[in-house]
Amino acid sequence: MKQFPADKTGGISRREFLQTVGTTAAGVSISSQKLLAAGGSLPQVSTRNKKTATVQGAFIYPPTESLRKAGYYSWPGSSFDAEERQKQYMAKIKQIERDLGMQILMEQQHLDDEQSVTRFINEVKQSKPDGLLLIPFKKGHWGHVTRIVEEVGIPTVVLATLGILLVDHINQLRQKPGVYLINSLDNLDAVKDGMNMVRTARWMKESRIVNIVGSEVKETTVPHLGTQVRTIPHKRFYDEYKRTKATDAVKKLAHAYLNNAEDVVQPTKADILEAAKTYFVLKRLIEEEEADAVMMDCLPGLKMPHKHVPPCMGFMSLRDEGIAAGCQSDLSSTLTLMLVQELFDRPGFQQNASMETEKNHYFGAHCTCASKLNGIKATAEPYILMSHCEAGWGCVPRVLWSTGRDVTMAQYLLRETPQMIIYSGKVMDCPSVPQTGGCRTNIEMTINEVDDVCDVKGMHQVIFYGNYAKQLRTYCQLYNINIVT
Repeated sequence: MKQFPADKTGGISRREFLQTVGTTAAGVSISSQKLLAAGGSLPQVSTRNKKTATVQGAFIYPPTESLRKAGYYSWPGSSFDAEERQKQYMAKIKQIERDLGMQILMEQQHLDDEQSVTRFINEVKQSKPDGLLLIPFKKGHWGHVTRIVEEVGIPTVVLATLGILLVDHINQLRQKPGVYLINSLDNLDAVKDGMNMVRTARWMKESRIVNIVGSEVKETTVPHLGTQVRTIPHKRFYDEYKRTKATDAVKKLAHAYLNNAEDVVQPTKADILEAAKTYFVLKRLIEEEEADAVMMDCLPGLKMPHKHVPPCMGFMSLRDEGIAAGCQSDLSSTLTLMLVQELFDRPGFQQNASMETEKNHYFGAHCTCASKLNGIKATAEPYILMSHCEAGWGCVPRVLWSTGRDVTMAQYLLRETPQMIIYSGKVMDCPSVPQTGGCRTNIEMTINEVDDVCDVKGMHQVIFYGNYAKQLRTYCQLYNINIVT
């Protein structure tokens, strides 16, 4: 039976409430800028200059007229109009460029001979783009493609439409580190995936994580990815939390949490109001530090004497906005949340690893989770408000995952040579609390890549909707990340 507080909707209907608050945090979407402004003076944030991802590219083939004169075309054959296909592809590439907000600079003139290829290689070495896009339209020109790949040595997407390459050509690059080879019929969707990988790698390099932990101030850079980590003391969060009052904006967010909940078990209205404050505290620190993501050692402040309430609802709202928020200052998990969000528009679920040994199912649980698991513009999944599992007080979400959904599990591991754990499976259940123990949001799922789920590696891995294991493996190949299963 539901145990809502008596004035759950604050005296207005659900329709009126939704019209009042508009739409992002916690499944209703409320503009973070408006909420922050309503909560007090908004810090003057100067946008950090970020470099836009740039890809250089070229079409590689001989003029069709030269093939007519020779009288023999070889693959792709005499019916293939390379010049017309280039025009068609260029229109789609321009759309990809607009969709992703990046630059894809294709050579106007196709590459045909050694001289034009040498010129292109020298230009690329001089300009140092983030990646390459190579599109061959002639089997006999494959040597130009492999030469460019070898001599330039940067992440390269190669699109060969079906009927151009033979198996030996395909296998030369199919598993080569630093290359994503697409041998598929006019598959510009796959090209878009590859371009998005290049864009994401640049975004990670330009991004900053604010890390709330300890008492020191310091800055570090993540090897390989280039992401900056700016550490600030716990005291910043404690002080900001104390200063944050129950403004109209805070109350609106608390009502949103309450109004959209399927049920309320332990938390009181006061608990929910305090939980809403944490969103504003976290968002303000992100704004002040000009960060793109946040992670926090959130457990010390929950112990006696209490410094703040569990920040789990604030973490949910940030993830629902597309801002990665990592628990327990776990850098590996936070980086994974960022990658997953940028690559797939999927907020992730960082969780503690366990197993259901009798069913051979993976079991993961944590006390915070995004509700917009289908993407930040999609409808939120249902959730229940509960107390923090270990602390036994406060307000956290129990997000109810949809059974039968395909899911992916990933974790970026910081090693001398970076690694990524990648698994896929299907949601089987969200066991009730009680009878289960563990944290409030939980998921029971199958794992495709191992026979025994106890062989699954990692802790605090990120789980998200959709089977994106293939795309993640491609990203790892493109950026020399070793895959772990």
